[in-house]
Amino acid sequence: MKSLVYAVVAASALSVSLASFAQTTNNGPVTRAQVRQELIQLEQAGYNPAQRDPMYPDDIQAAEQRVHQEQGAAVANAETSGYGGVAAGSSQSGAAVQAERPISAEGVQPVFFGR
Repeated sequence: MKSLVYAVVAASALSVSLASFAQTTNNGPVTRAQVRQELIQLEQAGYNPAQRDPMYPDDIQAAEQRVHQEQGAAVANAETSGYGGVAAGSSQSGAAVQAERPISAEGVQPVFFGR
């Protein structure tokens, strides 16, 4: 009887995990058309891929943020069905804690002293 209970529990756990795996979306490979469309959106948001700039990560992240804001505004405008949507949340926290440097003891030398 115990083994039957264990078998049922194991089978139900597997079926739940398989069902949740089957419901995932957008896990397929990205097509060239999708990449080109994303690049066009980034260029329209002000990103220039031909520009040689040492601030590359900042530039593309800012353009991606503008694209996401535009897409978010379009989704927010579409959410007028009256059923509600996702509530915008926020959180606040205190200032970052600064780690104190340990005071070096006399006579203690760095690892690479004299080399």
